[in-house]
Amino acid sequence: MTTLKTTLIAAALATLTAPAFAAENPMVGGAPMYANKTIVENAVNSADHTTLVAAVKQAGLVDTLNSEGPFTVFAPTNEAFGKISSDSLNQLMMDENKAQLAKILTCHVVATSAMSDAIGKMIADDGGMHPVPTVGGCSLQAKMDGDRISLTDEQGRTAHVTIADVKQSNGVIHVIDRVLLPAM
Repeated sequence: MTTLKTTLIAAALATLTAPAFAAENPMVGGAPMYANKTIVENAVNSADHTTLVAAVKQAGLVDTLNSEGPFTVFAPTNEAFGKISSDSLNQLMMDENKAQLAKILTCHVVATSAMSDAIGKMIADDGGMHPVPTVGGCSLQAKMDGDRISLTDEQGRTAHVTIADVKQSNGVIHVIDRVLLPAM
């Protein structure tokens, strides 16, 4: 009887713990994201973030985003960058506009590792809207839009988190559908 009882308990525990082992980082841009790699090491593999990676390189932020952190990065997709005119994007990518590009990119970075449930709790605790200070000196306003987190930049533009909680060795990435801009 104790063998049957032990087997049943072991089976129950295996059922309860199986989802924990199955829970992996989401695929982003067709590539697996590894929790033991840095933000940059993962981002370079995402087909959806080639523009972001090129901009991070151009702005000289690779070493920063490869450092220990922790960081939360709201990572705009190529489609999000596509909402910016190609002339404006080409201007930003010029050497003489490196500081402006770095300012825009660092307005997507927070100096902590914040998973979506923690952000949601901060939003709820603050009555539905939570200010998010970024390393670029911008203040984003986070709120819930249904079951998704949305972020409003200093120009009143809103981005939605489309893929949340992509764990990195030096923080977390939340994929967003719009480039956030500082007040100009």
